[in-house]
Amino acid sequence: MSAVPTLGVVALDCPDPVALAEFYRSVLDWEAPEVAEDGHWVTLANPAGGAGIAFQRVPDHRPPAWPSAENPQQLHLDLNVTDLEAAHERVLGLGAKLLDDKPETFRVYADPAGHPFCLCAC
Repeated sequence: MSAVPTLGVVALDCPDPVALAEFYRSVLDWEAPEVAEDGHWVTLANPAGGAGIAFQRVPDHRPPAWPSAENPQQLHLDLNVTDLEAAHERVLGLGAKLLDDKPETFRVYADPAGHPFCLCAC
């Protein structure tokens, strides 16, 4: 046993955990999520064995404002892609909203619950 923790999941608050998990499952092409019996917690396991993503129901969820000094994003996901243009079209088709396309090497989007995430060319 070790006292050093490992990262299990990144948890995102949202109004509908099942719907948001399905969005990220589609974006990442991962397996179906594991849904808690009450539907308030949904987990996407990383098929590569790394940290997964979890989604927690928060009825009065307020999405982060991007960019805003008054209500900062606090956390975002960086998703690496080899074809930025194709990935851009794909996430828009899945329900993402483009927030910033000025950088040449990455683009900023909001997921359907308003969390920012980036597609990063690698």
